[in-house]
Amino acid sequence: MDASRYIPEVLTLKAGDTVLWINHDIVAHTATSSAAGFDSGSIEPGKSWKHTLTHAGEFAYSCTFHPTMKGTLQVK
Repeated sequence: MDASRYIPEVLTLKAGDTVLWINHDIVAHTATSSAAGFDSGSIEPGKSWKHTLTHAGEFAYSCTFHPTMKGTLQVK
């Protein structure tokens, strides 16, 4: 997370992989996906959060604080 963007915006991974979100921005963000069943809560600047994806699919997620900040996880 940097400049109110997820970098990369699209990430391809395998089921069972763990994603680590690191907030390099100056404001708090979240990584939230109802379809994938995760919500990081507030990730403060300089902090991180991780989640393991257990099943295949394409999962959109966004920041609840900044709705235009969006990303996609493609889980194979």
